[in-house]
Amino acid sequence: MPRKTNLPEEVHRTSARLADGRLKFYFSLRGRKGTGFWCGFERLPRTAEFFSAYADAMAKAKPKVSIFTTSDVAAEFFASVNFKKKKPRTQADYRRWLNRFTAEFGPDTVRMWEVPASRREVEKWRSRWMESPKQYDYAASVVSLFLNWAKKEAYIDSHYCEGLEKLYQVDRSEIVWAPNDIGALEEVAPLWVKRILIAATETGLRAGDLVKLSRNQIEQTPSGRRIRVKTSKRGIPAFIPVTDRMGHLIDDTPSSQLLILTNATNLPLTPHRASEGLRQWRDKAGLGPEKIGYDLRLNDARGTAATRLLREGLSLAQIAACMGWSLRTAAAMIERYAKVSPEETDEVLHILRRQT
Repeated sequence: MPRKTNLPEEVHRTSARLADGRLKFYFSLRGRKGTGFWCGFERLPRTAEFFSAYADAMAKAKPKVSIFTTSDVAAEFFASVNFKKKKPRTQADYRRWLNRFTAEFGPDTVRMWEVPASRREVEKWRSRWMESPKQYDYAASVVSLFLNWAKKEAYIDSHYCEGLEKLYQVDRSEIVWAPNDIGALEEVAPLWVKRILIAATETGLRAGDLVKLSRNQIEQTPSGRRIRVKTSKRGIPAFIPVTDRMGHLIDDTPSSQLLILTNATNLPLTPHRASEGLRQWRDKAGLGPEKIGYDLRLNDARGTAATRLLREGLSLAQIAACMGWSLRTAAAMIERYAKVSPEETDEVLHILRRQT
C-alpha cells in the first residue's frame, strides 16, 4: 500500500533533526541514487521553485531502476497495518530504531539483505551501542522484525539477520521481596514510597499500571472489593482482589485524590519515578546490590503479591491470569517466595500442592 502524501509519487522525502532541534526535510527521486533536488524546513513544499527543481531533476535523472531502497520499504512498514496496530510506545521505539537504521542503510537496495555479508554490516552498525547491552540487543530485534516483515510482504526473498547475538542476560527468577526486605524499607522510607511498595506487593501490578491506579478501578464484590485493570503490557483485563493491607491503603487515600499513588507533593508519578524512588530508599535501607548481592527492583514484588493472592483464595489459574504468567511460572514464583519466607512456607506449599 503506497504512502499517502501530497507529494508527486516519484518524490522520496527523508528528514533529520538538527542540533538546534529543528526538523529539516530532504527530497530526492524515489529509487534513484544521487537525485537530491531540494531541502528545507517545510514538510510539504508548494512553491514554484520546489516544483521547478523537481522537474529539472526528473529531466536529468536516469531511467528508474525497478528496485526498492531500504528507506522505501521502511516507509511502507510504517504505513502497514502490522505497524499501526502496535501500541504508541512500541511504535515510537520501532520508528526511532528504524530511522537510525535507514540513516545508515536507507539509500541501499533492500535486496542487499539477501546477501550473507549484510549480517556483518548490521553487526558493525549496532556495535556503536555495545556499551548499553539493552540498546545493542533491541537494535537487532527491530532490524530482524523489520526484515521478517519485508520478507513476508515479498520485498525480499530471505535475509541473514535472524538470531543476532545478544549481550543482555539476566535471571531474576530467584529474586523476590521477602517480609524482612519489606520491613527494612518501611522503617526508613517516606510514606509515598511505602505506599508504592505496599501496592506492588499486594497487587502484583507493574510500575506502568501502579502509577495509573485510581479509585475508578476499585469495585465492590459480594465479599469485599476488587481492582479492575487492563494491563499495559498485554492489554488483558485483570481482576485483583483487594487484600486487607491494600484495602487500608485505599481507605487512607484522601477522598479528594483520584490516583491511589502519588509522589511526595501529591502529584502523579511516572513509572520511572516510582521505580527510582523505591530504588533510592531501598539503598538507604541497606538493600542495595553491594549489600545483598542482587538488584532488588519494584517489579520483583510480583512473586510476593502472587503469594498474597493465593492466601486470599485465588486459584493458580486466576493468579497466572492476573500476572500474565503460565501456570508453571505462577507455581514456581510462589514456591520461591515461600522458601525465603519461612513463616509462610508450610501453609503456602500446602495450598500449592492442592492446586497442582
